[in-house]
Amino acid sequence: MRPGAPELKGVQPMATDQSREFKIIGTRPIRPDGVEKVTGRAKYGADYALPGMLHGKVLRSPYAHARIKSIDVERARRLPGVKAIVTGADFPEVKGVMAQVGELIVNTHYLSLNVMAREKALYDGHAVAAVAAVSKHVAEEALELIEVDYEPLPPVMTAEEAMRPDAPVLLDELRTRLMAHRTDPGSLEGPDRPSNVPGHIRFERGDLAAGFAAADFVVEREFTTAAVHQGYIEPQNALAVYSADGHLTIYCSTQGAFNVRTLTASVLAIPEGNIRVVPAEIGGGFGGKTTIYLEPVAALLSKLSGRPVKMVMNRAEVLRATGPTSGTKARVKIGAQRGGKITAAEVWLAYEAGAFPGSPFAPGAMCTLAPYAIENLRIDSFDVVVNRPKVAAYRAPGSPASAFACECVLDELAEKCGIDPIEFRMRNAAHEGTPMPAGPPFKKIGFAETLEAVRRSAHYQTPLAGPYRGRGVASGFWFNGGLQSSAIVNIHSDGSVSVVTGSVDIGGTRAAQAMIVAEVLGVAVEDVRPVVGDTDSIGQTDVTGGSRTALATGMAVFEAAQDAIAQLTVRAAKLWDKKPHEVKFDGGVFRSVADDGQIITLRQLAGRLARTGGPVVGRATVNAGAVGAVGNAFATVCVDVEVDPDTAKVRILRATIAQDVGRALHPDYVEGQLQGAVAQGVGWALNEEYFYDQKGVLRNFGLLDYRMPTCLDLPMIDTILVETPNPNHPLGVRGVGEVGIVPPMAAVANAIYQAVGVRMFELPMSPPRLLRRIFENRNVTVEERASAAG
Repeated sequence: MRPGAPELKGVQPMATDQSREFKIIGTRPIRPDGVEKVTGRAKYGADYALPGMLHGKVLRSPYAHARIKSIDVERARRLPGVKAIVTGADFPEVKGVMAQVGELIVNTHYLSLNVMAREKALYDGHAVAAVAAVSKHVAEEALELIEVDYEPLPPVMTAEEAMRPDAPVLLDELRTRLMAHRTDPGSLEGPDRPSNVPGHIRFERGDLAAGFAAADFVVEREFTTAAVHQGYIEPQNALAVYSADGHLTIYCSTQGAFNVRTLTASVLAIPEGNIRVVPAEIGGGFGGKTTIYLEPVAALLSKLSGRPVKMVMNRAEVLRATGPTSGTKARVKIGAQRGGKITAAEVWLAYEAGAFPGSPFAPGAMCTLAPYAIENLRIDSFDVVVNRPKVAAYRAPGSPASAFACECVLDELAEKCGIDPIEFRMRNAAHEGTPMPAGPPFKKIGFAETLEAVRRSAHYQTPLAGPYRGRGVASGFWFNGGLQSSAIVNIHSDGSVSVVTGSVDIGGTRAAQAMIVAEVLGVAVEDVRPVVGDTDSIGQTDVTGGSRTALATGMAVFEAAQDAIAQLTVRAAKLWDKKPHEVKFDGGVFRSVADDGQIITLRQLAGRLARTGGPVVGRATVNAGAVGAVGNAFATVCVDVEVDPDTAKVRILRATIAQDVGRALHPDYVEGQLQGAVAQGVGWALNEEYFYDQKGVLRNFGLLDYRMPTCLDLPMIDTILVETPNPNHPLGVRGVGEVGIVPPMAAVANAIYQAVGVRMFELPMSPPRLLRRIFENRNVTVEERASAAG
């Protein structure tokens, strides 16, 4: 039994050694939700409708930064069909209130201001009012009748601008806040004055000066990455029903129903117990649906109108008003000896938070350079508010941008040392016991194994021929989440089983939970029905995100199934007039320990539950992080590219990802997670970016101009599943959903360098940017030759 695990009534958990043979785990059964989705019967958030339902629409600011002097809604209120209107004045004052979501503390005041503006509009698309009417068309007409008097203010659009001493301050109450680690806080704090930099974290160890002095080569570069959207197809939605008794029901597409309940309760200042959240099927999220936007607005409109209110964003609203990931600025300096050993690293990072604090500046600092053993390092990372939408999570939030910067510098160092880029990384690879940048040592990890897997792959072993072609590699790290999960396993009288969890299925978790139950109970996976419960039907379950669901909810399901076995063992003992310890269970069959011929299958016993004490329901709750079950994740990506020398268009020829997945529960789903992450990373590398004009207005607010890769832009992505079982999980599981997006941007940049000889320091590496760099490089070459000739 793993340390800290609850007592399981005499039933021992499965062994976690690599030699154990599983019957269900590691196979590829058909997904349990497949039929409903391909036949169109699955209900997504926008599919819900109730009698008497109204439709809500939001009026949004056309300015990136403006003072709201007044809002006049009277003309809109008089429009026939309009039933309710809300502005910021209708929201309760929640200044100073904090909400806990998982392990995060959320500032409710800022969350409420993001849901609906008050004194200032802080980004293009910021909500300033909302209308509920008998139809969408009437609601849209009413928005045009609302008169808002704005006083435009200068926008601050980038971290560099916002950090200047003379920059306009977005939020007067903000003060620079230091989160220090192994350093003197006083050495970093500035004067207590209004600031656009609410957060700063530093990780430091060793002697930086001595480390750089020992280096034969030092590379120092500056990098910029643009904000990008998660790219989910389904827009945000919410259907709210506010009852006369003060109870609120919300139907929505979300990655965390309990997140919605907690955050909505906090913003509206109502008890959590008064809110029931029903999670719909979800059409993608990737971290972007872990917070709230429409839910409190729909709830207030429903309360005021006395009728259900449904709200669905259009694509422009999704891009203008929901959270992308941060744009960043980075400065990286790394030194290495001729033999390839990294001697020192200094990293400076600034993450754009959007209009309110809360960028992934801390995870970005924790993850960058984590794959490597570096004795001397300093990492500074800053949270910076700008006039853009408040950022949200996006797969391994913070890590891709910081990895892009550091992995490009490492590639340049490897070249200076004359060492193969994989070998260079191998010589510096972190292993069990290596301290992370944040300090704690790694437990058992498989980073070096991912490097070796790529090095031995057919891809890496195949020479790349042809002009303007290049191969690049890069690696990445994500620490993965733990958090809380609950599970219920119901044994039915016919021997079938249902498993109820609170984890929204966003990446195959229904199949994974069904497989775990089938493995533990020794039943066919087809006999297990996985169900996603609402917030009133299952215990607290944190967000589906952070690469935690198969790990943490899987652990809860495992323990709930073990609990069911323990109860069934008591029933079998009762039938045979024995003590529970005199009965053993294996492979779906109960037997007498004495081998006296007494035997009964789980299916047979299930039919006799009513006569032996009643229903059997296995239950479990876990906090995976608290019991140390979280397993870190590493990935290495190899990419081949071809660059058109005339247009600088980059074509991906081949891509391979090797990732330490712990143990692959359902390999199809795991491979799909890895392929999807690489595909998104390629989009981030080559095309995707938010493009704002000089006034701070988003210009590419549709998927025609916000260019995401399609199947025509990508080759088949090869996957290598490296299985280094997590020793602290009963099934060896590690999270797999995020780390795959960390290396692709740097891998593509390094491949471009091999193809055309130019280093790229800005994302995306779009044709105009790359072409400009190619011409700059040619001009430098011509000048150098002329100088040499002279």
